[in-house]
Amino acid sequence: MMKNTIYLGLGSNVGDRAENIISALSFLQSSLFVNVKKISSFYATSPIGPKQRGFYNIVIKAQTDLSPIDLLSLIKQSEHILGRVKTVKWGPRVIDIDILFFGKKNINNSNLIIPHKEIQNRLFVLAPLSEIAIDFIHPGLKRKIRDILYSKSLILKNQNVKIM
Repeated sequence: MMKNTIYLGLGSNVGDRAENIISALSFLQSSLFVNVKKISSFYATSPIGPKQRGFYNIVIKAQTDLSPIDLLSLIKQSEHILGRVKTVKWGPRVIDIDILFFGKKNINNSNLIIPHKEIQNRLFVLAPLSEIAIDFIHPGLKRKIRDILYSKSLILKNQNVKIM
């Protein structure tokens, strides 16, 4: 029985976006280090940063026995295998996988910040996250995802997010 509950955000805006996300899920699940428990709907979202194609995003709930750093390493490996190439900040990407939450841990070091520091500013994370974990309490903000989403919905209205 894997003991750490994690939430990951996955996004893609290059090539077959849905297929890229499904491939990433397959890679993580087949690694045997990540046991996917819940998957949100796919959301079509407008990009942040440079002008580029819109993203598809999902959030998953999973379990792992890996440490946060080992999970990050697995994620980086999967992004590389699936063809991610570092470009400009917030640029186009085949796949992007973010660790949103790792249990109730707060981690802040040079390699890793958990909870992900932008969760409360990103409708493309909050919308799918609220679908699968609306009552989850953000360990940093000490607030339910539901409350963060509703309190931010007016501010984030310029971020176009729709369910596929």
